[in-house]
Amino acid sequence: MESMSALAPPAAAGGAPAPLGSETHKTLFCRTLLDTHDPYRPALIEWPKLDADTQGKITSLPIWDIAVATEGRAGMNVRTFGEAVSDPLLKEAIMMNAFEESRHKLVLADMVQAYGIELAPEPEYRRPRDPEFAFMRTGYSECIDSFFGFGLFDVARRSGFFPPELVDTFEPVMREEGRHILFFVNWVAWWRRNMPWWRRPWFELKVIAVWIVLILERIDMAKGMGSNTKAQENNFTLNGSKELGVEISFPELARICLAENDRRLAPYDRRLIRPRFVPGAIRFVLRFMRS
Repeated sequence: MESMSALAPPAAAGGAPAPLGSETHKTLFCRTLLDTHDPYRPALIEWPKLDADTQGKITSLPIWDIAVATEGRAGMNVRTFGEAVSDPLLKEAIMMNAFEESRHKLVLADMVQAYGIELAPEPEYRRPRDPEFAFMRTGYSECIDSFFGFGLFDVARRSGFFPPELVDTFEPVMREEGRHILFFVNWVAWWRRNMPWWRRPWFELKVIAVWIVLILERIDMAKGMGSNTKAQENNFTLNGSKELGVEISFPELARICLAENDRRLAPYDRRLIRPRFVPGAIRFVLRFMRS
């Protein structure tokens, strides 16, 4: 089996702060993504043999169709945006991001085949008409999904729902998601300070539009929309602990997600900013629930 153990992230360096939008800042967030790339190949992964009960529980999770499709779209969106970027270092980092997103889809597809999971036909992955909007939608969506995914992955690990061998196999994918959201939020901060002044209002309108789309999607998820399979897949982020056979309250799950989010991003250079909106919103909700 080819190793999937990701390269260790650089030590969380201190030193002089890198001014947001500076050449130093751009080099830092691009090189962090590029230098921590793990060159594993999905085709060489040896998926661990599972007992019948564990395999049945994993194959019954209502997430695999939407997970494969989400990674397929992410790869297309990031790659299309990267094709139009002229800065050589930034382009290299974005195309690496796109490669890793597409590789996640291959990992999931390989796992699906190994464990006999039946998927619905994949959608057609079309090139987005507005590459920047699609890239931002993918990035902000990953900031939401990774935050809850980190926590649910830890719940599955601690509960034994995912056996240690499967945890070890998926760990590099989880690490890559952390690298991707770190890269994305720093790109947003850098681009805000380097775009032509006349583009700034349109860009901020795009940011608002992306969040409106994502919030409406999550409201739709929370409603559940009945008992159909699509609704079950969409609702997994909110009800995932039940699907994993663990009964925990939302505040407890939220604290696990916050702790895992902080833990996974802590090893990277402290001069890079971290995703703030989702963790900040969850901390606010927890304070409100306590009061």
